[in-house]
Amino acid sequence: MEIRSVAVGGVVIGGGTPVLIAGPCAVEDERMLREVARAAVDCGVSILRGGAFKPRTSPYSFQGLGLEGLRIMDSVRREYGIPVVSEVMSIEQIGPTLECVDMIQVGARNMHNFPLLSALGRTDRPVLLKRGFMATIEEWLMAAEYLVKEGNDRVVLCERGIRTFETWTRNTLDISAVPLGRMLGGYPVLVDPSHAAGRRDILEPLCLASLAAGADGIMVEVHPDPDKALSDGGQSLDLDGLRRLAEKLLG
Repeated sequence: MEIRSVAVGGVVIGGGTPVLIAGPCAVEDERMLREVARAAVDCGVSILRGGAFKPRTSPYSFQGLGLEGLRIMDSVRREYGIPVVSEVMSIEQIGPTLECVDMIQVGARNMHNFPLLSALGRTDRPVLLKRGFMATIEEWLMAAEYLVKEGNDRVVLCERGIRTFETWTRNTLDISAVPLGRMLGGYPVLVDPSHAAGRRDILEPLCLASLAAGADGIMVEVHPDPDKALSDGGQSLDLDGLRRLAEKLLG
């Protein structure tokens, strides 16, 4: 099946050249995001990621800055000329998010949120659809169809690991999802090894394995000081780590 490419700003996903998406799990303040954006642009990152609305397992964990986080992302993307992707969790968040980002992410927890998917399908914005951590590949592809059915075929799939009995990683990266998502759905497929591994020390080999399997790009989490991150610090690269990874992946 021919893979349909998806344009995000001036970046093409699925056009034959792997893209690198990087940024913090959550936008914490403008200074931090500007620091990450500067490093990302310097080392060839194509798209900046950052969460304004954060679904967390614990209701007491940092939930993101919300609308203020979106404002910061909009300001930074304009300053550095880099497209940005951020997650929405509800239909009500779509409107303000459309004003501030170039691509909307549907997180693993919302892959089965069919009203949200249908609403996003009625927009013209590219959608990054993460695989649910207990979803089959068929369920993942059917979730994408909720978007396409409403008229939005600008869909990029993202494999981020599935839940298994393994405890040494946060999830288990399913490499088979890369060729199957591309072959059976015709969508570009990205891989998020940060959420799959839950640890930064094995990100490089997981990235290389993903590209070898045909992934159209990689998405990793980055923070200037991961040990002080308000969300997912253990799986985030620092800025030097991002530069080293970019050199390996982008040459």
